[in-house]
Amino acid sequence: MVPRILRLHWNTYRRLLRLRAEAERDGAYRVAKRIHAVILNADGRSSGEVADLLKASRSRVSEWLANFETYGLEGLLEGFRSGRPALLSAAQLTDLADIVDSGPVAYGFDCGVWTSPMIARVIAEQFGLSYHPGHVRKLLHRIGFSVQRPRRVLARADAAAKERWQRKTFPNLKEKRKPTTGR
Repeated sequence: MVPRILRLHWNTYRRLLRLRAEAERDGAYRVAKRIHAVILNADGRSSGEVADLLKASRSRVSEWLANFETYGLEGLLEGFRSGRPALLSAAQLTDLADIVDSGPVAYGFDCGVWTSPMIARVIAEQFGLSYHPGHVRKLLHRIGFSVQRPRRVLARADAAAKERWQRKTFPNLKEKRKPTTGR
């Protein structure tokens, strides 16, 4: 069997070198690895040798080379990954945004601040879908809301007394190191 060796124009070769460096700089290491495979193959290495150098399977390297031959540089780029489909439709997301925007009191809760478990409960009641409270944060970010954490400050604290305690009383409460006797 004759090994597949790509013949590249020197401009294409230089462009691939530049794109590989750019991909590594941008953190697209898988794309850089594919481009590197094409460059090594163009230097006269077989797909088996390239696979050994790049720690990849020989069939995968052959696939990268075939994709480059067929589609050019586009064949080496990352494909779209769909992931799990969204449970809420666009109309439901709009309804949820309206509910969140109106506030928890308007929905029937007795506190004035939304929490993730509360919104997960609203989603379950309104749309019949179960969302983990940890994922609600991502969902809200997607529809334009941000997480806001309240500052914990004492309502009737005296600022001068607090500063005096931090500067004078607290340092005196800290345990001081006992001097060691030298031997």
